[in-house]
Amino acid sequence: MAKERLYLFDTTLRDGAQTSGVDFSVDEKIAIAGLLDRLGVDYVEGGYPGANPTDSQFFEKKRTQNATFTAFGMTKRAGRSASNDPGLQVLLQSQSDAICFVAKSWDYHVKVALNSTNEENLEGISESVAAAVEAGKEALVDCEHFFDGFKANPSFALACAKAAFDAGARWVVLCDTNGGTLPDEIASTVKAVQEVVPGHHLGIHAHDDTGHAVANSLAAVSAGVRQIQGTLNGIGERCGNANLITLIPTLMLKAPFKDAYDLSISEQSLRDITTISRAFDEILNRTSNLHAPYVGRSAFATKAGIHASALLKEPETYEHVPPEVVGNQRRVLVSDQAGKSNLLGELKRLGIEADKKDPRLDALLAEVKELEAQGYSYEAADASFELMARRRLFSVPDYFNVISFRTGVERRYNAVGDQVTVSEAVVKVEIDDQTHMSVAEGNGPVNALDLALRKDLGRYQEVIDHLELIDYKVRILDGGTGAVTRVLIESMNKRTGQRWFTVGVSSNIVDASFRALTDSVRYIIFKTQQAAA
Repeated sequence: MAKERLYLFDTTLRDGAQTSGVDFSVDEKIAIAGLLDRLGVDYVEGGYPGANPTDSQFFEKKRTQNATFTAFGMTKRAGRSASNDPGLQVLLQSQSDAICFVAKSWDYHVKVALNSTNEENLEGISESVAAAVEAGKEALVDCEHFFDGFKANPSFALACAKAAFDAGARWVVLCDTNGGTLPDEIASTVKAVQEVVPGHHLGIHAHDDTGHAVANSLAAVSAGVRQIQGTLNGIGERCGNANLITLIPTLMLKAPFKDAYDLSISEQSLRDITTISRAFDEILNRTSNLHAPYVGRSAFATKAGIHASALLKEPETYEHVPPEVVGNQRRVLVSDQAGKSNLLGELKRLGIEADKKDPRLDALLAEVKELEAQGYSYEAADASFELMARRRLFSVPDYFNVISFRTGVERRYNAVGDQVTVSEAVVKVEIDDQTHMSVAEGNGPVNALDLALRKDLGRYQEVIDHLELIDYKVRILDGGTGAVTRVLIESMNKRTGQRWFTVGVSSNIVDASFRALTDSVRYIIFKTQQAAA
């Protein structure tokens, strides 16, 4: 039986741009469009030309190589002709392949938001679609608030969908704009709409306000729609949109979808999807969701000892798909719940060969559990764990010995009378039997310590010049100002792009930070020497 074609419509650059705290520049939009082309989606909706300078500049030329480059905008205003509506004309003149019109399909919104009549709304849909088709552009219509509108006045909602289709729209998209509809109702409504618009011309646009955007999209496909709209990593207004990064692997790997439908996504693109998801988070300058389905760093992580033992024997026991098909990797976590199977699995992932009968493994496991009881967490700090494991199993050196460190914070008035806060750190280390002492000022005591530590490390200086601190997280493990503090630091080798996490724990936040910092410095030295060997 031949498979039917499903089409993927990405609205990251338009609907996703409504996410709180997200504000794309033109260069960022160009970079994201490149990621979407690499992924292989069918449509890239780039924004609303004419609405703001960024989108207008973005639409000065086509920004995709393969995907249908799509502009978004409103249907013509009531009381104007299509040729006399400035907003519509900007859309028609933009360098887009297609136009996605947003149209009201709930009579309540027509009256309250547009201050218009139902007849004028239908006329606006028909004439706008006809103008786009006449201009040689593919036309789509997002029927806004369709599911709420269908419940309130089904005949009008259906009339809006039919008007779009009859005027020549390639796709009539049913939007759950408020995100409050559940899968069963999505399915029944989609079936009803097919009385006036064929399923191969219908799309679904789901929001995640009940956490069902992915489920609603899948329910709509099962009910007959053949286009899915969504965003990278599910970003979007309020709670977000349907997450294409979750939907794509599900459609390609899970029955009945994988057996019934073809997508534009290649197997290689599917293997790239973890990288694409994380690259998008980097553009947003935010930390990736560790627990995201398929692509999260913990999506294929196992912690319990008995689970790990079974997983290492036969991965299918605790993995619903092989992690490598989506470009992710298996992780067996080392923690206070771990057994020797976890330990062996994590060592193997880090490239450390160990005999399961080696008695030093028992000592290493006991040390991990003792340190985690004190507050350490090696699930996220793989670099700190690797250093500790290699020290115990292979006698990896510390490279330098910290003799002492001191920090000070002073609030004072500067020469022009402004109140300033100055932090200073002094670090004394021993390298090759020589003592090095460095002093630095920084933006707070931790930054000052970081600068002082890396100011003079003798023969290792060239290596650590490539070190950059990326992220710094503090966790208070119990209450009170004297609480035990855990610090997690993410660092990067600027030359290779490699990133890693280190951890430090102490009742003193500066001491905890310094422990994580020294681990990070030692790790880049170790990795550099290992690569050169």
